Amino acid sequence: MHNTSRELHDAFVDVVKVRFVEIKYMEYLFNDVLEIKNGKNQKLVENPEGLYPIYGSGGIIGYADKYICEANTVIIGRKGSINNPIYVSEPFWNVDTAFGLSPKQDILLPRYLFYFCKNYNFEKLNKTVTIPSLTKADLLKIQIDLPSIDEQRRIVDKLIKVETIINLRNYQVQQLDDLIKARFVEMFGDPVLLTKKWDMKSVESVCKDIYGGGTPSKAHPEYYEYGDIPWVSSKDMKTDVITDSQMKINQLGVDNSTAKMVPVGSVIMVIRSGILKHTLPVAINAVPITVNQDLKVFIVGEDILPRFLAIQFKMLERDILSGVRAVTADNIEFNSLKQREIIVPPIRLQEQFADFVSQIDKSKATVQKA
Repeated sequence: MHNTSRELHDAFVDVVKVRFVEIKYMEYLFNDVLEIKNGKNQKLVENPEGLYPIYGSGGIIGYADKYICEANTVIIGRKGSINNPIYVSEPFWNVDTAFGLSPKQDILLPRYLFYFCKNYNFEKLNKTVTIPSLTKADLLKIQIDLPSIDEQRRIVDKLIKVETIINLRNYQVQQLDDLIKARFVEMFGDPVLLTKKWDMKSVESVCKDIYGGGTPSKAHPEYYEYGDIPWVSSKDMKTDVITDSQMKINQLGVDNSTAKMVPVGSVIMVIRSGILKHTLPVAINAVPITVNQDLKVFIVGEDILPRFLAIQFKMLERDILSGVRAVTADNIEFNSLKQREIIVPPIRLQEQFADFVSQIDKSKATVQKA
């Protein structure tokens, strides 16, 4: 751990040095420095034994015999996950919901473009209300300031070091999550296969209340002035415990929306998002919050602890996501989820498990802080 901390320190020192070096930048538009390759339907080229991965806006969804984009291309979602750039170092086929951004490498390094895209908020280009979408015309108008190729290479080298350390920290967090799941199975058995006999109750019956969020109108800036109430969306659901959000509103905004204030210790789940193809975000809130329309709130009753319910949802992740259906976005069929039966062991055993999780949370907090 000591060597990792030393590397982390050195990498960030190097990045800081880059910021304070006098660098000359030239202004360009995406139109000047890259080509956007449209995706196509993959049905005619799909082959499980194919050489080339098929990418959607969220990642690999299959394999193909042909490719559209060359190696070292950046993927940006055309629909759905528009703020999740992906760097691909091999030739690939992109589906029609994903753009391939192929840079002119004599003026723009692919990795530099990738890091630029990771830092750029593509959602400000979204003009739709339902599924987030981007147009090729809008992308080509994006301004990018570029230093020389040598300077780009130096900056990329520093950022790769930082990214490597971050990936290691994420791996450590995943190992701790796996430890929690292993302890759950040891104490309570597999909640899908029901390898131990416990009382079974529906999600709806163990909750005092279940409700969704809403969205205050952006046409009313007074709803956001001096806002101090976290307005949680799927973007904020990256940890097990919610303490803040990217957007904040004030009490006036809450009062003029369909959302309710969420009491501390509630279980929060994302039920509509493009990321539901891959993961089921579930968390507990440690501060009063309100949530947007893509999230559901579960206020538990006396039979189950919030953290036990949240972790059981994660244990059932694959099973729950198998029922995801696409309408305007990827959705969990909520009525089925409410009626789903879950295991409900005695509270004293749930409390023992919660104490164990609390200790693991301290370790996770240390890693996440690093």
